[in-house]
Amino acid sequence: MTPHSSWITTLIVLPTLVPLGAAALTLLQGRHPRFQRAVTVAAITVALIASSLMLYLTNENGTYAVHIGGWGEKGFPNGPLGITLVVDQLSALMLVVSTTVLLFVVIYAIGQGIRDGTTQQPVSIFLPTYLILCAGVCNAFLAGDLFNLFVSFEVLLAASFVLLTLGASGDRVRAGASYVIVSMVSSLIFLVGIAFAYATTGTLNLAEMAIRLDDVPSGTRNALYAVLLVAFGIKAAVFPLSTWLPDSYPTAPAPVTAVFAGLLTKVGVYAIIRTHTLLFPGGSMDTILLVAGLLTMLVGIAGAIAQSDIKRLLSFTLVSHIGYMIFGIALSSEFGLSAAIYYVAHHILVQTTLFLVVGLIERQAGSASLRRLGGLIASPLLAVLYLIPGLNLGGIPPFSGFIGKVALLEAGAQDGSVLAWLLVAGSLVTSLLTLYVVARVWTKGFWRPRADAPEGELSDAGPSALVDESTDSAFAERADVGRMPPAMVLPTVAMVIVGLAMTIWAGPIIAYTERAAHDITSRTVYLDAVLGPNSLDGTAKGGN
Repeated sequence: MTPHSSWITTLIVLPTLVPLGAAALTLLQGRHPRFQRAVTVAAITVALIASSLMLYLTNENGTYAVHIGGWGEKGFPNGPLGITLVVDQLSALMLVVSTTVLLFVVIYAIGQGIRDGTTQQPVSIFLPTYLILCAGVCNAFLAGDLFNLFVSFEVLLAASFVLLTLGASGDRVRAGASYVIVSMVSSLIFLVGIAFAYATTGTLNLAEMAIRLDDVPSGTRNALYAVLLVAFGIKAAVFPLSTWLPDSYPTAPAPVTAVFAGLLTKVGVYAIIRTHTLLFPGGSMDTILLVAGLLTMLVGIAGAIAQSDIKRLLSFTLVSHIGYMIFGIALSSEFGLSAAIYYVAHHILVQTTLFLVVGLIERQAGSASLRRLGGLIASPLLAVLYLIPGLNLGGIPPFSGFIGKVALLEAGAQDGSVLAWLLVAGSLVTSLLTLYVVARVWTKGFWRPRADAPEGELSDAGPSALVDESTDSAFAERADVGRMPPAMVLPTVAMVIVGLAMTIWAGPIIAYTERAAHDITSRTVYLDAVLGPNSLDGTAKGGN
C-alpha cells in the first residue's frame, strides 16, 4: 500500500535522516565527547524505534512506498521520478536487526574508548563517521531505485575507509587502501550496470525496471544481471570475489570489525536478494549462484582452518557462511528464500557478537593470536560469552544456527537437483568444519595453560593502536589489561541474549520470513505499493 499520512512518510525516512543529522551535530561538537556519545546513542535508538514500528506496520499492512518530493504522485507517464523509498517485510527486518547491532556496538565502542593512538590526534570523528555508516546501511535497505542504492554503497565506502584506517597505523592504512581499491572496482562495475539498466529500460526505479525487463530479450537481461551480480558479489564477499575481506577487517579495532563483519557484507546479500527476486525472477543464474555458494562455503572454511589469529579465523568463517545465504537465494523457492532471510538475520547477530568477544579477549589477555593465548577459562564470563555464539555459529542444536541450516538443507532436499544435493553435502561439511575451528579456539585459547602456548610469553604485547580514552596510553602499556570494562561486557551480553532470542522465537520469526519470502517472490505487493494497484497489467509500463 502507498501511505498518504505524513507521519508514516516521516517514519520511513527517520532511519536515514536522523543519523545523518546527528553526524553533522556530533562533528560540530568534537570537543565535547560526552555530548557526542549522548547524541549518537539517542540517534541510533530513534532509528531502532522507527525500524521496529515499520516491522509492525509491514507485518500488519504490507509494503509502504514513499516518493520523496511527491514526484510519483504527479501523473508522470513514465512512472515515479526521483527518490523512492520502499519498506516491506524483508527491509523492515533487516533494518531492525541492523540498528540493534549498530546500537550495541557503539555502546561497546564507547566503553572501550577508541583513540588514534597519540595524544595529538584524538578521534573526535569516530562517532560522526559511525553515524554516517548507520545512515548508509539504513538507506540501502530502503532504496527503491538502483542509483539510490549506489549512493548508499558509496556512503558506506567513505565511512568504512575512515573507520578502517582509524589510528593511521601502517597495517590499517594498507588494509584500508586494499579495501578502497576493491570497493571502487565494485562501484565502477555497479555504475556500468546502472548505465546498462537505464539504456535497456529507460528507468532506474526498481519497480519500473521489474515490469519493463519482462519485455527485454533474455540475453540482454542475463548480461545485465551478470554485471549486477559481480558488483554485489564483491560487496557480499562471494567466492571468487571474496579474497579482499580477510585482509581488510582484522586490522581494525574490535567494534569496527564487528559492525563490518556483521552488516556490510549483508547489504550486498540483500542487494542480491532484491535483484534476484524483483528484477530477474526467472532463475537464469541459479546454477552459477549454486556453484558460487558451494565454493564460498568450502574455500572460506578451508581458509579458517589455516588461521592462528582469531580475527582472521572469524573473517574466513564469515566468507564461508555467506555461501549458505547464496545457497538459499539460488534455490529460487519461497522456502529457500525464507531460510536464507532467517540465516542472514541470525548471522548478523552471531558474527557481530563473536567479534565483540574477540575485543574482550584482547582486553583480557592482550592478544587475539592463538599462539599467545591460553588459560582464558579463568574468566568464566568470557568463556560463556564465547561459547554460546560459537556453538550457534557451528550449528549445534537447538540454537538458531542449527534451525537456519536445517531449513536450508530441507529447501535443498525439496529442490532435488544434483547440484542442490551437492550444496546440502557441502553445507554439512562446512558446518562440521566450522564447529572444528570454534572448538579449536575453545581448547587452545581457553583450556590450554598460557605457558604451553608457543608465544605465551608475548601475550601481553597487544595491539598498540588500541588505546584508552582517558589516558591515551597504548594498549600494551595500560594498567587495565586483564580487566573488562562493564560498558564493553554489557553490550556483548545483550548481543548474546538477542542471538538466543532468534532461537526462542524461531517459530514466529520463520513464519515472518516465510511471509516476507512470499511477498518478494510474488512481486505484486512491491509493485503495487510503488506504482499503484494493478501495476502488472501493463498500465504502469510507460515508454522507453
